[in-house]
Amino acid sequence: MNFKQLEAFIWVAELQSFTRAARQLFMSQPAVSFQIKALEEDLQVALFQRGDKKVMLTEAGRLLYPEAKQMIRHYNRIKAGLDDLKGLKTGHLVVGASTIPGEYLLPLMIGGFKEKFPGIQVILKVAGSGQVSRWIREREIDLGITGTTMEGEGIECQPWLLDHLILIVNPSHPWSKQSEVTLNDLKDESMILREQGSGTRRSLEQRLAEKGVILDKIPHTMELGSTRAVITAVEANLGVSIVSKYAVKEALELGRVKEVKLSGVDLSRYLYQIRHTQGIGGYAIEAFITFVNDAENRQLYLKV
Repeated sequence: MNFKQLEAFIWVAELQSFTRAARQLFMSQPAVSFQIKALEEDLQVALFQRGDKKVMLTEAGRLLYPEAKQMIRHYNRIKAGLDDLKGLKTGHLVVGASTIPGEYLLPLMIGGFKEKFPGIQVILKVAGSGQVSRWIREREIDLGITGTTMEGEGIECQPWLLDHLILIVNPSHPWSKQSEVTLNDLKDESMILREQGSGTRRSLEQRLAEKGVILDKIPHTMELGSTRAVITAVEANLGVSIVSKYAVKEALELGRVKEVKLSGVDLSRYLYQIRHTQGIGGYAIEAFITFVNDAENRQLYLKV
């Protein structure tokens, strides 16, 4: 039994004619007769009593008719829902991100995506890079974006966006009047750092280690759980810090902190897109990835 057979059955039952049903279905009369015969053979019952001018439902046919109507309505609702899904009129996706992309970048991109696809629900979960990695492995999210790479079986990790870590100080700090400082200068200054395991901290540790500098040996006054808290502490003149340029953009523009060039080290890094290759996927997540990877969209919403 298939839906073409049921549809033919319903039209014949309502029009009491194979010929008129064929016209409605844009089929030949023999083709409609074949669909009905196949349905009767499958159910092993006669569905119609055939007269000279019209056909009538048998008892079995009368039993099947309301059920067939309900099945066709249900099928059409499913098909319409799938068509909406394929047309991106509806959908659902979950994105996990570490602090920098989660707080400063993705809300802007999601806003732009929602303008284009208002029917798609997007959930954004923000946590440390380690937690995002766990979400990916456990397939709790469709896409992860972090400041560090992730490896493992079934894990796909691709560079997404170039980020720059910069040294910031309070405007009253002596360094604010210098054109640049060196890595050795950091050893004589109290730093404010992100917590252990954060993507920003791990990137900073890696870049400094390439220059033979161990971050933990640089004096630091505090470790904080968010970049926003770090920037606020620098604004309060509690120390200096190295943070993402995306995160500190507003504070720089308002003059609450000042960027100081740190010579002798490249502090650029990539933010990465992470997916589990055995994830369910779907139209919505593929559309979102295409959207955030589009250079024009990033220029429009992130000004990069």
